[in-house]
Amino acid sequence: MKKRDFLKKIAVLSTGVTILPSCGVGDSKEKEGTDDKTVSKVERIRTAHIGVGNMGAEDLKAISSHEFVDVVALCDVDFVALTAAQKLHPKAQVYTDYREMLKILGDGIDAVIVSTPDHTHAPASMMAMGMGKAVYCQKPLTHHVSEARAMQKLAKEKNLITQMGIQVHSFYDYKLATLLIQDGIIGKVERVRAWSPKNWGYDGKEPEGEDKVPDTLIWDLWLGTAPKRPYKKDFYHPGNWRKLMDFGCGTLGDMGVHIFDTPYNALELDVPKTIINKCRPTNGFGFPEKNEVTYEFPGTKYTTDKLTWIWTDGEGAPTPHEDLKLPGDEALHDQGAMFIGEKGRLYLPHFQLMPKLIVDGEYQEMDIAKFKLDEPVRDYEAEAPKHYHQFIDACLGKDECTAPFSYASRLTETILLGVIAGRFPNQTLHWDSKTAQFEEKEANQYLDSKYRVF
Repeated sequence: MKKRDFLKKIAVLSTGVTILPSCGVGDSKEKEGTDDKTVSKVERIRTAHIGVGNMGAEDLKAISSHEFVDVVALCDVDFVALTAAQKLHPKAQVYTDYREMLKILGDGIDAVIVSTPDHTHAPASMMAMGMGKAVYCQKPLTHHVSEARAMQKLAKEKNLITQMGIQVHSFYDYKLATLLIQDGIIGKVERVRAWSPKNWGYDGKEPEGEDKVPDTLIWDLWLGTAPKRPYKKDFYHPGNWRKLMDFGCGTLGDMGVHIFDTPYNALELDVPKTIINKCRPTNGFGFPEKNEVTYEFPGTKYTTDKLTWIWTDGEGAPTPHEDLKLPGDEALHDQGAMFIGEKGRLYLPHFQLMPKLIVDGEYQEMDIAKFKLDEPVRDYEAEAPKHYHQFIDACLGKDECTAPFSYASRLTETILLGVIAGRFPNQTLHWDSKTAQFEEKEANQYLDSKYRVF
């Protein structure tokens, strides 16, 4: 279908859509002297979705499965994705530019779901939050450290319901691991090792020339605030943008967020003091295909005086180490984390697998009955919507989000500091959380970027 024909179809599809009365989610007020929110009583939540292909389609499916959700708007720069989503939600208005959608609908929506490539997370979310909308944004929260801090600040100022899309945060095994660590099952934790063999890096050269933009894609809107560059087939949209510096955050920004989440949450960590990434020299275009990032964190009540965190990714990860040795020379799962404490180790495979206690080289039984958790569910399709439904229930005033931007921004900042360290291989960077600056001034240029006007 030609672009002009599709735009005509959009105009037809968007007519005759009923906008329901305002639910007042943006009118939440903070109780005096508490951190609780008093949310206006509402009956239904009207959602607008920015990005409805790939993960965006999964987000749309999960959010819309809530019985009190009305999907009123869909936005995507890819006509194929937009058409597929509109078939599932024929009453929703459709758009190709999220800025127009938000301006036109205004009070006709209550919550915005942002499921775009990483570089558009902050621009879209900030606009929605500026209008007082609750926001569910996919991980990592932002593309730059400065954006993460800005989103945290705005969400707090406007007292908004927010949630980052790390759906496994609400899964049984991760809740259990958090409870076990905070209950002191391995004493104070001194190290965490986490790994993924995924490769969201690119060690090749920047492509030359350009290809014809497909008729089903609005390339300038896909680029959004990122620098202008020619379209190259199979390099950016739809599947490879995570590998590239202008658009994604590498393997750290993808699997790192999921696998960091539970240890980060359980140990109540803040942002690190030092970061070093052992990787190949930067090429200024793609992230390294292999990374070994070591963070040093200030201690918390669940850690020793300082905590060392070692992340490895890429083919062959993790590097063999005594910390990772399992009883009976059992093989590690492809992805996971290991807590190393004063009294033993807690092994947490990724994902939907029980954490395991290791003491003196042997697995040990654990008393988990005292935590009074429900029985674990080993069905991703059944578990995944819980995190999304928690967000909607929070908008309805019936629950609280467990991954709000106040938490997600710190986790994302930690991840992004490791990404930046990849531009300075084998060099220790020193981070000052109060000033939000590196001691190494040459690294500060990567904390943000100038937005392109589009």
